[in-house]
Amino acid sequence: MPFGLLKYGLSRRYPEPRRIPPTPDLKPSYDVVIVGGGGHGLAAAYYLSHVHGIRNVAVLEKGYLASGNTARNTTIIRANYLTPEGVRFYGESVALYKELSETLDFNIMYSERGHLTLAHTDASVRTMRWRAEVNTHCGVRSELIWPDEIRRLCPSMNLSDKARYPVLAALLHPPGAIARHDAVAWGYAIRAAERGVEIHQQTEVTGLRIEGDRVVGVETNRGFVGAGKVLQAVAGSSTRLADMAGLRLPIRTVPLQACVSQPLKRFLDPIVVSGSLHVYISQSARGELVMGGSTDPYALYSSRSTLDFKEGLLAHMLELFPFLAEVKLLRQWAGMADMTPDFSPIMGLTPLANYYIDAGWGTWGFKATPVCGKRMAETIATGRAPDILDAFRLSRFAEFQQVGERGAAAVGH
Repeated sequence: MPFGLLKYGLSRRYPEPRRIPPTPDLKPSYDVVIVGGGGHGLAAAYYLSHVHGIRNVAVLEKGYLASGNTARNTTIIRANYLTPEGVRFYGESVALYKELSETLDFNIMYSERGHLTLAHTDASVRTMRWRAEVNTHCGVRSELIWPDEIRRLCPSMNLSDKARYPVLAALLHPPGAIARHDAVAWGYAIRAAERGVEIHQQTEVTGLRIEGDRVVGVETNRGFVGAGKVLQAVAGSSTRLADMAGLRLPIRTVPLQACVSQPLKRFLDPIVVSGSLHVYISQSARGELVMGGSTDPYALYSSRSTLDFKEGLLAHMLELFPFLAEVKLLRQWAGMADMTPDFSPIMGLTPLANYYIDAGWGTWGFKATPVCGKRMAETIATGRAPDILDAFRLSRFAEFQQVGERGAAAVGH
């Protein structure tokens, strides 16, 4: 097999076409400049070109495509949030994800698993009941289930009442799913490039040129580029770029870590989350256990990993699945999560007339990729934020109208 692959790779008879064009020279100006070549930036470029017919678009990425949080997340997709605003927003994203492979004609390896959020205390049970009611009211499937049903869905979990933190109930969210994170970014990039969107990798934005209340262009390590409109979608670097625009964001950047085990025979179908234990786990198509927990407790612009995270995570993981004690970890990594005080994103307009923001995603940016790209493209094309984004406007912090999602998003999943 290795010799066959080598022969295929070196053969001139079966050349694999290049799906994404090589990085071109920068043009003097673009109608829209998108800063950030992750899932959100590429999705916005796709919807601008395919839905709104705006094709003079440049995506500027300081590294390579999806090199930031898009490739560092744990690929969980869900809509079982706590507030009506959050449930409706993520509900639309899940609906888009279900059709995304067909929409892009690119396999994103979408796999619906079901999502279990465990309750270990009476207070948690009440919260899960609350979330189930809000979800149902907003048209999203969720229900409160008890240990007998949890055992049927996940027979390998430790459901003993003698456990240190016994499982009393769980919020079952059947639409919960996983997908291939980099495939989502590649699919959007390929289809956007087909419509003329330019993707500039290794192109770092070093400054913004502002005249009056507008951004007239961006300074890069490859020169100045004029811009009719600018979208920032840079995740953990959101405050740094916003500072260049003279905007102060209510965001702190903290590391978010995860790890993956050696492949195991398939035993876990649903995604399992425990906010009380600060753990979540899913099993990939290759059998690896993808695991993570909450963000680190201090602000830091770094994607380093720590032993402390691993020890704390795995101690609680073994309370749920004791038989994993001898399983080895393959790798550990981290991303930079841009957290807002109310654990909800910031999207839409800014005080600068032609500058748009996509930030504050913290631990849940991947699951919002399609809806954020679609709705931010609509905002840029029309100059008006759609109603679904109104609750996430930047001005809500000055108006004391925050969207409190901490109860449904406190664990990085």
